[in-house]
Amino acid sequence: MEKNRNYFVAIALSVLILIAWQFLYVNPKIEKDRLAAEAQQAQSQTQAANNAAQQATPGQALPANGAVPGSVESRDQAIAKSARVTIDTPALSGSINLTGARFDDLKLKEYHETVDDKSPLITLFSPAETQNGYFTELGYIGNEATGTVPGPTTVWTLSGGDKLTTATPVTLTFTNEKGLTFTRTISIDDHFMFQVTDAVSNAGTAPVSLSSYGRVTRFNKPLEPSVYVLHEGFIGVIGEHGLTEVAYGKVEDEAPIQPGKTTTGWLGITDKYWAAAIVPPQATPYEAKFAHFPDGRPRYQADYKQDAITIAPGQSTELKNLVFAGAKQVPLVDGYEQTYAIPQFDLLIDWGWFYFITKPMFKMMDFFFRYFGNFGVAILMTTVVVKLLFFPLASKQYASMANMKKVQPKMEELKKKHGDDRMALQQGMMALYKEEKINPIAGCWPILLQIPVFFALYKVIYVTIEMRHAPFFGWIQDLSAPDPTSLFNLFGLLPYDVPHMLMIGVWPLIMGVTMFLQMRMNPTPPDPTQAMLFTWMPVVFTFMLATFPAGLVIYWAWNNTLSITQQAFIMKRQGVKVELIDNLKGLFVKKPKPAE
Repeated sequence: MEKNRNYFVAIALSVLILIAWQFLYVNPKIEKDRLAAEAQQAQSQTQAANNAAQQATPGQALPANGAVPGSVESRDQAIAKSARVTIDTPALSGSINLTGARFDDLKLKEYHETVDDKSPLITLFSPAETQNGYFTELGYIGNEATGTVPGPTTVWTLSGGDKLTTATPVTLTFTNEKGLTFTRTISIDDHFMFQVTDAVSNAGTAPVSLSSYGRVTRFNKPLEPSVYVLHEGFIGVIGEHGLTEVAYGKVEDEAPIQPGKTTTGWLGITDKYWAAAIVPPQATPYEAKFAHFPDGRPRYQADYKQDAITIAPGQSTELKNLVFAGAKQVPLVDGYEQTYAIPQFDLLIDWGWFYFITKPMFKMMDFFFRYFGNFGVAILMTTVVVKLLFFPLASKQYASMANMKKVQPKMEELKKKHGDDRMALQQGMMALYKEEKINPIAGCWPILLQIPVFFALYKVIYVTIEMRHAPFFGWIQDLSAPDPTSLFNLFGLLPYDVPHMLMIGVWPLIMGVTMFLQMRMNPTPPDPTQAMLFTWMPVVFTFMLATFPAGLVIYWAWNNTLSITQQAFIMKRQGVKVELIDNLKGLFVKKPKPAE
């Protein structure tokens, strides 16, 4: 019984909390939040229809379009009503709105909404007038001396280039009534990084002082809130204040979050796979802010405002911003961190508390993917490597279990000798352990040490875009989604759909069988409660894990198979009988009742 107790404790600590949390708390919370988001969206539409246009300054709630739109338009209508500069690169398509020089029309050419390549492209940015308005904007805050400065309603003039491509930047200009000329040059790389260089020249007779600002604004948060292992919402590394992650709900309930003033860092809004972020000029101090504005059409906004700079008559100054808008590809994000010296930009991807395990594990999987060309195979190979790394610990675990089996007869003698005297029995067992040099909890430590590895793998499969729509073999076309088959319609042979809770696919069944076989490597505990847990745990886990990403279920099934093989090998080497076959036979053979 003691050896089985160690086994159950290890399993419970490594998995049960995670699954119970997902099944009993997270899934109901997601549904509740989804309904709340839909209600809020409907309320936003009603408010939008009844709101008049209103002005606001960037130092306050930044406006949506110079004014908060009073009605919601279709995306095509909103795009068609303003002059624009086309964006066309290998990774992006869309346009820049010359009103406000705003990035508000962007689609990702390499990503589709479903696994079907004919499905619509992912839309990242949309104009403020649309239901899913989402954009990035850079501008200035002036005063009476500066005159009009570029902001949400400024109409820029296209003075260089006619299309933004990787080879052809575009230049925009604006000159105000005070003799200030703003020249904005926008370029882009092969992927998702825009470089925005502003030159400000003062042709007037007096010095002027103005501040720059930048903001990422969206009108709707995701309808399906993420699970607890993933952060979606505001994010930034604000200089010495470090990583700042703020949930949508937090800014809805509290005043704007302002981490503090700094001269380095970045800020933006992140989704599970996509993000929009601004890297402000890193010379002049700026104040970052994450806020929710309920006035007009409710909106969420990550913005910064720099300290004022002074430009003398006849002088000019230059400011450089970086704008990231696209998919959070791991090598790409890491590369941007190095190329542009963006502090901790890799944290745009939510690697979690076990960063030091999660990211290396992804790199290992990515290595195998580049070699085999299949992320499912990469998961299998990564599991083998993890098993090899933990082999010495696993050997101690199974050796301890083998030693416990060897002394089982002596333990039975102690039970007969001491009967119901639990104190004497416990003392006798401890003396036996000491005599045989057995550590009764040694079997737990190897699995306890592997708990972070399990969480890290779960994190990698769930949060990295490389796993999105990544196929395995056969019916698994997306490792980040649950197995799409179900036992209850004979895996698609019967012409009807089944409820979500009954989507028990092939791989969850394989996982359940391997877990059952692994548990049958040891005798059924004599205690009835433990015996029932021993029997039903694989069934319960099969139902629970059926909702998990297929990649994680494949990992678990493969890990169980390797564990069975490893345990059998070590037990044979220790001279202990592997009781799997006998235990399976015992399920079908009725034991005789003890003699009266």
